[in-house]
Amino acid sequence: MNKPTDVELYERIQSRDKEALELLYDRYEKLLYSFAYRFTKDTQMAEEVMQDVFLKLWRGKGAGTYVRERGKFSSWLLTITRNGSIDLLRKKKVKEVEWHNRDSLHEDLPGVEKEIEDKEERDALRKAIHTLPDSQQRMICLFYFQGMSQREIAEKCDIPLGTVKGRVRLALKKLRENLEKEGGIDDERS
Repeated sequence: MNKPTDVELYERIQSRDKEALELLYDRYEKLLYSFAYRFTKDTQMAEEVMQDVFLKLWRGKGAGTYVRERGKFSSWLLTITRNGSIDLLRKKKVKEVEWHNRDSLHEDLPGVEKEIEDKEERDALRKAIHTLPDSQQRMICLFYFQGMSQREIAEKCDIPLGTVKGRVRLALKKLRENLEKEGGIDDERS
């Protein structure tokens, strides 16, 4: 008996044939996993993406429909895997504050990250933040502690981007002044 083609298995899956899903899984499991791993660089995420691709095939939702005229079945599966990997990375992305990439702030205030590394400095910073007006406190908290970009803050707070940039700069200037007065940080630029 001839081995069923990918398209034949796909059509059988559409009719809820579990054996067809198992055969297709055995055929593509390693390829889809390794392809997802190249995107995610994480074994658990790659496994999750691969499982999700087969679940979408079984449910008939989220994967679209394979059309033979548009290309090979394996290419279609890899496209679903790529899209799933990208989606999962977006969902699970841990927002990290990338100090050196935050708009133009690092040019204005070099070394801020280094200056607040130890606990005493962080405590002094928290106290200094509480001396700021509420609008500036909110900008600092969203920007540094929640890792939002200035553009995201503008959208979330429904205010112009220029206003966000101005408030962040002013808040940072006031924080620096307050910390220097209180001896919370040493200003090596002096």
